Amino acid sequence: MSADILQRLSTVTVGVKQLRRLPRVPHLYPSPLSSPSPTVAASQVPSLFREPYILSGYRPVHQEWRCYLLSLFQRHNETVNVWTHLLTGPVLLFHWWAKAGALGYTLDAASLPLTVFLVSTLITLFLSVAAHLLQSRSEHAHYFFFFMDYVGVALYQYGCSLGHYFYTSEAAWREIVGLLFLPGVAVLGWLSCAGCCFAKFKYRRPYPPQRKVCQLIPSSLAYLLGVSPVVHRLLTVFWTQEPSLIFHALQIACFLSAALFFSCPIPERFFSGHCDFVGQGHQIFHLFLSLCTIFQLEALFQDYARRRDTIVELFGETQLWWACASSLVVFTSCILTALIIMWHMNKKLLSVQERDK
Repeated sequence: MSADILQRLSTVTVGVKQLRRLPRVPHLYPSPLSSPSPTVAASQVPSLFREPYILSGYRPVHQEWRCYLLSLFQRHNETVNVWTHLLTGPVLLFHWWAKAGALGYTLDAASLPLTVFLVSTLITLFLSVAAHLLQSRSEHAHYFFFFMDYVGVALYQYGCSLGHYFYTSEAAWREIVGLLFLPGVAVLGWLSCAGCCFAKFKYRRPYPPQRKVCQLIPSSLAYLLGVSPVVHRLLTVFWTQEPSLIFHALQIACFLSAALFFSCPIPERFFSGHCDFVGQGHQIFHLFLSLCTIFQLEALFQDYARRRDTIVELFGETQLWWACASSLVVFTSCILTALIIMWHMNKKLLSVQERDK
C-alpha cells in the first residue's frame, strides 16, 4: 500500500517538473501591475507638457493608463494640483452633510439652486483632477482632458450664479438686471469654455499673450456678472446684520487671489527650478480656488436659511425649476463645443504626425 502511494507521488513530481520545462506564453501569465516610471526633466517630454520655469518632475509620456492613475501617489509636478481638488470634494460633502442636518434640508424647489451649486462644483473638481492626473499620457489626452476641465469651469460659473441670484441678490439689484442675468451668465459661461478651448487649439508653446486674452476676457466677464449680486449686497447692506457677507467677502478675496496666480507664473518665475514639485503658481491657484468654494458654500447655506421660506413665493416654482434645468443646457452645449474643437484638434495632430514621418 505504502509502496503504491510512493510510486504515485513520484509520478506527480515528474509531471510537475516536466510542466516547469514548458516554454512560458507571455499572454497567459499576466505581468505584475505596472508602476509609474520615475519623473524626468523638461527636456525629456514634448514641449506641450512643459511649464515655464518648471525644470523637472514631469511624468514620461506614453505609459500605460494605470501608471498615470497610480501616479496619484507619486511625487511629480502635478501631485499638489491633483490633491488640492481631490481633498476639496470630501470637505464640501462633509460641510454639506453637517449644515443640511442642522437646517433640516429637504430637496424641493427652494433648495434646488443650492443642490445644483454643489453638484456643479463636484463635477468641476472631478474634471480638474482627471485633467491634471491623466493629461501626461499623450498629446491627445492632454487636449481632451483639459477641454473637459474647461467644460467644468463653465458649469461651475453657472452653478455659482444660480445661488447668487436666488439666495443673495437684493430687490434693487434685480430691478436693474432682471431676467437677463441667468441667460447672460449661461452665454458668457459657454463663451469662456469656447474661448479656453479655442486658445488651447490655436496656440502652441511658447504661448503668446493672445492666448491669455482668449481665456481671461470671457471668463472674467462671466465672473463679474455672476458675482454682481454679491458685490451689490456687500456695498448696500451692513455686514453686522448679515453674517453671510463675511464669507462672501472671503470667497471674492480668494477668487481674486486665485486669478492672480493663474495669470502670472509666480513665484516660480523668480525661483526657476525650485518650485518643480511644490510652490508653483498654479498650485496656489488651486488652493485659493478650493478655499473660495468652501467659503461660498457656507455663505450660500446661510443665505438659503434666511430666505428658504420666501424663495418660492418671490421667484415662483416654475422659474426655479427652469433656471436649474438650464444648467444641463449649459453643460451639454459646452461638451458639444469641446468635442467639436477636439475633433479639429485630432485632425491637426494627425497632420503633424504624417508630416513628421
